[in-house]
This record gives sequence, structure tokens and C-alpha cells, in this order.
Amino acid sequence: MRITGGRYLNRTVLFPKSGPGGSIRPSMDRMRQSIFNILGDLSGCSFLDLFAGSGIIGLEAASRGAEPVVLVEKDRHKRETVLKNLSWVETDIKLYSVPAESFVARCTDRFNIIFLDPPFRYGYKDDLVRRILDRKLLKEEGLLLIHHPKQEDWPESFPGCPRRDTRRYGQSVVEIYAFSAT
Repeated sequence: MRITGGRYLNRTVLFPKSGPGGSIRPSMDRMRQSIFNILGDLSGCSFLDLFAGSGIIGLEAASRGAEPVVLVEKDRHKRETVLKNLSWVETDIKLYSVPAESFVARCTDRFNIIFLDPPFRYGYKDDLVRRILDRKLLKEEGLLLIHHPKQEDWPESFPGCPRRDTRRYGQSVVEIYAFSAT
């Protein structure tokens, strides 16, 4: 896998082997490039990736100017590979090896962009989104991006967070919600 744009364009990103916790689905290059083209320049934006896998989404965000970037990946078998991927990065990127739910429950930071790419069989997506919004982890006008299989239906809005856009990529969909505290 390679970074598709920005400061770290074409840098190779290693793909971790899956541990006992499950498989990893690398985000498609076309999908990543499209998402980050939609987001544009991320200079001055904070970015949280709650199911980081290899770290590729956070690295793409950093490549386009996001800082700080926070990666959350509970599978400790992937940690060594993610740290290797971060070794050449000059951006402030932190990696937490905890479940996404635990991170959300304890987090006191707020982010401009939160990206969720949970395992497609993960059954708590809606609940996790509600926890993120209840804990006010998104800054005003912050964006919440959710990658999911096309068979899933997602609401037009969550409280204070209407859907802004939907993008389809083969069997996958990315929903983009925009948070407004008012």
C-alpha cells in the first residue's frame, strides 16, 4: 500500500498480519484518495482513526497536513507493523492499543475529523457513533466518516450531526456526517 497524496506521497505502508482478533481490510487506494480529495487540505485539523489497522488512513491524513493524528487499534499483533509505518513520519501521531469503545469512554480531546472503519461484522457501530457524539469528541463543524458495507443502512442524521455526503466504492460506502453543537 502507498500514500496517495500530500507530503508523504508514494511512501510505502506495511500491511500487518491479523492477530487472533480478526482480519484486516486495507482501505482501497481509490477510496482513500477520493475521501481525502473531498476533505482537502487538513492543515490545522486534528484527526482520529478509531480502527486504525495498518495506520494508512491516519498517515494519509498526516500527509495532507492533519496534526495531531491519533490512531486506535486494539489488536496488539498489529502494533509492531504500525510503529514501523510511523517511524518515518515527522507528524505528531499517537498510537493507542485499546478497544475503540474504551478510548472513546476515556478520551477528553476533541477532533476536527473522526474516521471509523470497524470490521464489517462489528455489531456496535451505531452505539459507538452515539457515544462519540454524547462525549462531544467532535469539534464544532467536525466531520465523522464511517466506512461500512453497502448492505447497511445508515440514518440521515444523528442528534446534532446530519449526513452531509455518501460515497460508494464497490461493495463499500463512506458516510460523512457534520457535527453542529447548536
